[in-house]
Amino acid sequence: MADSIEGRVRNGVDAFLRWLPRWEIGTSRARTKVCRLCLGSPVATAAGFDHEVPHTVQHALLSRMRVIIDEAVEEYTARNLPLVSRELSRAAEPEPAGYKPDEGLALEFQGLEIDPEPEPGQPYLFTLAELAEADRVVPPARAEPSDPAPSSLDDAPASYSEEAKAALRTELELADDHARQVGTAVCLALVEHRTRISDAIDRLVEPQIDELLAELSRALENPRSR
Repeated sequence: MADSIEGRVRNGVDAFLRWLPRWEIGTSRARTKVCRLCLGSPVATAAGFDHEVPHTVQHALLSRMRVIIDEAVEEYTARNLPLVSRELSRAAEPEPAGYKPDEGLALEFQGLEIDPEPEPGQPYLFTLAELAEADRVVPPARAEPSDPAPSSLDDAPASYSEEAKAALRTELELADDHARQVGTAVCLALVEHRTRISDAIDRLVEPQIDELLAELSRALENPRSR
C-alpha cells in the first residue's frame, strides 16, 4: 500500500502545484462556516501549512489528499469487505434529478461555498443554491423494498442474525482501521513534499499577501477625504 499511496500523493502534489499559479488572492472569499475538511487537519500539518496560508490554498491540496484516502478505502472495501460492500450498494439511493451547481467541480473548489455572502444594499436576483432548489425534481413514488438496507446495525431487519451483525461490525471496524492507516500513510508521504509546497507558497502566495497588506496599510495611512 505504501508505494501506491506515495505515488498518488506525489501526483496529487504535482497537480496542486500546477494549479497554484492560477490562484489569485482577489478571488478568495472569507468563510462564514467552519471547513470540516481543513480545520485541525493532520494532513494540513503534514503539508507544513500554518494559519497564514489562505484557506482556499490549503483546501485545494487537502481535497486531493481526501480523494486519495477515499479511493483507497473504497478499493479495500470492495476487495476485502463483502458485507460492507453489499450494504453500501443496498443503501445507495438515486438522487433527484435537477441542477446541481456543486457537482462536477474541480477538486480545489469542492466543499467551498458556491454563493458569495450577500452585501448590504446590494441585492441579487437569486443564488445558485436557490436555483438548484427550484430546479429539484421529485422522483415518482415507488414501492418500498421488502428488505431495506438498515440505517444502523440496531435497525437491521429480522433477516440479519446476531452472527451476521457481529460480522458486519467487524468489517466496519476493519474499514475504519484501514482508513486510519491510509490517512497516516498519506501524511507521511506528504511530509516528503513539504519543501516543494513551501517553496511554491513563498513564491506564489506570500507576495500576494504582502501586496494586499501593503495596500491596506497605504489606505489606512492616506484615507480618502469625504
